[in-house]
Amino acid sequence: MEDRSMPETTTLACACGKFRVEVTGAPFITAECHCKSCRSAAQRLGALPPSRPLTSASGGVPYILYRKDRVTFPDGTSALAEFRLSDKAPTRRVLTTCCNTPVFTEFEGAHWLSMFASLWPDPARPAMQIRTQTADVAEGTVLDASLPAGAMTTAGFYAKLLWAWIAMGFKVPKVAVTQKISA
Repeated sequence: MEDRSMPETTTLACACGKFRVEVTGAPFITAECHCKSCRSAAQRLGALPPSRPLTSASGGVPYILYRKDRVTFPDGTSALAEFRLSDKAPTRRVLTTCCNTPVFTEFEGAHWLSMFASLWPDPARPAMQIRTQTADVAEGTVLDASLPAGAMTTAGFYAKLLWAWIAMGFKVPKVAVTQKISA
């Protein structure tokens, strides 16, 4: 008889395979962010060699959100570097130093990591559930109705963030990344 009490762990790797990250269980939500900060960072990080697109067809950045206590780095974080849009930016994007693979976005003081959906192979990538920050879409962008968005969706998103934090006992684990890059 199979034991189903242990949540499944998924191992993800950077483009060259030298770095691995493990996520346990299912994400608490998946979201396509349309804020100017995420779009700008995705454009700059996506241009690093080897260049890769980090945005969806609608121009948003797809993320798969996990509680920090469900993300581990089996080989440590020494192969990671942080990128900030400015020296005072509270949000950092973290990528590998071996092949510039974006790994996650982290908000200062957050209890979750917004993992770049591009880490997952296409067939295994969780589907997006919502769009956030749609009031900030690029000029001329018309979003289709394939994903929920708007005030009620955003309120539900924040509720999921709160429930995840409660489930963690209001802890905010730190992810040590000592290297920095500019893009």
